[in-house]
Amino acid sequence: MQKLTKISDRLYYLPPVQVTDRPILGAIVGEEKTVLIDSGNSSQHAKLFLQQLEEIGISADLLILTHWHWDHVFGMREIAVPSISCKETYGNIKEMQSLSWEDEDLDQRVEEGTEIPFCADAIKEEFGTERDIQVQLPTIVFENRMTVHVGGVTCEIEHIGGDHSSDSCIVFIPEEKALFLGDCLYANLYAEKWNYTVGKILKLVQQLEKYDADSYFLSHHPAPLTKEEFSSFLQLLKNAALLTQKHAGNEEAVRKEMASTLQRELNEDEIETIGFFINGW
Repeated sequence: MQKLTKISDRLYYLPPVQVTDRPILGAIVGEEKTVLIDSGNSSQHAKLFLQQLEEIGISADLLILTHWHWDHVFGMREIAVPSISCKETYGNIKEMQSLSWEDEDLDQRVEEGTEIPFCADAIKEEFGTERDIQVQLPTIVFENRMTVHVGGVTCEIEHIGGDHSSDSCIVFIPEEKALFLGDCLYANLYAEKWNYTVGKILKLVQQLEKYDADSYFLSHHPAPLTKEEFSSFLQLLKNAALLTQKHAGNEEAVRKEMASTLQRELNEDEIETIGFFINGW
């Protein structure tokens, strides 16, 4: 079972689960209010988070959504507090409200290419045959940036975009030097071939480099990355993007130059990352 993890008196997170695509959920505990980051992929996921917070005397007052994808919003019905999203997230969730989540409808959307096979399978695994899914709309909507003060701690929200989802937002907690990234640094999965695009990634990396944090939370990584780990991840993305551009999408040339620069054979993550850029070229 997922177990609530304490970073400090002000910062907690619930680790992800890969099989059913449960993302990291965060809790920022201020002197006046507590803010949750993402609602989870189901009522059960949200209830587990709320229950473990309640056991240590913490209750939620606000909810921030990092983007519209099902695994981040399907738990909203269980979190009865005002919710915050960017304008684009609100619009995407509103469109999603009309969808059916039964097997035949999921399968049809997979065939049409509007749903990802992995997500359809994860929904079936998470919910079983009980598909009482009610997608709720956020109650507070912002355009580009929003700051929430909760007593001694601050949540700075920025709509940052990226290949994975154009509505992606990040949440920076300067007092804790923590940055919640949602899925913004993952590839575009809603494509025939999963991909990164050079322009979007270079812009995203530049935007993220200005944040000075010690803990970096990517929604589907098992634990937060350190500053050094995150810097290495951004450097890989930047190098792969620039080499893809330099070699005009020639995968063999990109691999060869990166391996030469690193003076070693490429690992699986590096090969996969290059492949995503080639797919998006």
